[in-house]
Amino acid sequence: MIPRRIGPSLALGLASAFLLGACGSSNGTGNAAPAAPVTSATPAASDPAASTPAPAAGSGSGQPATTAAVLTRAAQGLGSIVTDDKGLTLYRYDKDQPNPSKWTCSGACTKTWLPVIVPESVQTSGVEKSLLGTVHRNGETQLTLAGWPLYRYVGDTAAGQTNGEGKDQEWYAVTPSGQKSTATG
Repeated sequence: MIPRRIGPSLALGLASAFLLGACGSSNGTGNAAPAAPVTSATPAASDPAASTPAPAAGSGSGQPATTAAVLTRAAQGLGSIVTDDKGLTLYRYDKDQPNPSKWTCSGACTKTWLPVIVPESVQTSGVEKSLLGTVHRNGETQLTLAGWPLYRYVGDTAAGQTNGEGKDQEWYAVTPSGQKSTATG
């Protein structure tokens, strides 16, 4: 009689263990991950795009943008802003949250504003590495700066463009300190 009770109990216990294991720690809402493993103190090479090629996302493709480096660049009328390894401007979204890091741009939004996805380490030049971090996004790692998730605008097709600046009064080029850019003199 005892063996008959063990079988159903064992099956129920195994099913419970599988279900709990499948839950995981990411709930898909953009919970922040520790910043430490994402950044490195290595300065960017003189041509980071040549040293670490990243696949380019097509215009309006909805595919995330990838980068292996973040750099500071002077932008006319905006002062110092942050770019990716291809020189394309990085933006922050006012509806996102910096603390804890949380992204809110999803669905159709990501066809225009491409989340910046990064590998395990990111080279920096002009950006304080301690300000860089990541947030989990649909199984990938989105780069954050001062907690703000970063994006590329599909309307920027060449290095140095800032066509996304001020869009919908919610999207702004990000400064090296993680602030939104403001028009200068």
